[in-house]
Amino acid sequence: MRMRKLGNSGLFVSELCFGAMTFGGTDGLWGQVGRLEQEDADALVEAALGAGINLFDTANVYANGRSEEILGQCLRNLNVAREDVVIATKAAASMGQGPNRQGTSRRHILGECRASLARLGVDHVDLYQIHAFDPATPIEETLEALDTLVRAGDVRYVGLSNWAAWQIMKAIGIARAHQLAPITSLQAYYTLVGRDVERDIVPLLASEQVGLMVWSPLAGGYLSGKYSGGGTGEGGRQTELDFPPIDRVRGAPLIEVLNTIAEKHGCRPAQIAIAWLLKQPVVSTVIIGAKPTSPRFQ
Repeated sequence: MRMRKLGNSGLFVSELCFGAMTFGGTDGLWGQVGRLEQEDADALVEAALGAGINLFDTANVYANGRSEEILGQCLRNLNVAREDVVIATKAAASMGQGPNRQGTSRRHILGECRASLARLGVDHVDLYQIHAFDPATPIEETLEALDTLVRAGDVRYVGLSNWAAWQIMKAIGIARAHQLAPITSLQAYYTLVGRDVERDIVPLLASEQVGLMVWSPLAGGYLSGKYSGGGTGEGGRQTELDFPPIDRVRGAPLIEVLNTIAEKHGCRPAQIAIAWLLKQPVVSTVIIGAKPTSPRFQ
């Protein structure tokens, strides 16, 4: 497993990141995303560690906090030294009733970081990310709250997720002007069937040396090829949850090309799709998720 710098920081992360969004779901949305409990999660995290992955990504909202709890317990069950892993989590989504239980206000960010630390069972997270843009809160307030967490030692680096290019650049400018903790990374959707980020965001990240963490690199399993040719993709996410949305008319010819290339190289279409992402200079890491029925990492 190759290691890459996360943006312009001195932090090295594995080029594949294990995403824990499938941990702990029961009913509703998170039940559709994944229902992995502790035993299965332990097995998957052990496989990821064995493959050389050192970066693990979750969020406070995943399964209403259960993902963080299960991930933290995995690392303890496997006797993983805290220094050997990079833990990333996020905040911004609603975590309860009322206007102050969501967003990126100073109150919400500081409180949710401490809650995430407790669920994970650690004294700090390596990367704390703002999960979505909050138009109700000044960016200055959000960045100052993140800087407070860094100075307190609760957080090592800060990042963004799912922000527009102008929002990212504004945050970078404010952080520099006020000498706040810099923006190290961005999480964004980027696949062979979803390349919108190449228009504005990729050039911005390259210019400002911000690392890109790619989520849903297989477009919810679509690029594995299991939905093509009339396949139902039984057990796949897209059978229960149409996310991310895909233009299947344009995607079908691409799947054929992926299948041809994969056959030529003796591998799977999914591996080709991820390899393509890893060739993009702005990409620091690609987030992969798995279920017990998924093939082992190769």
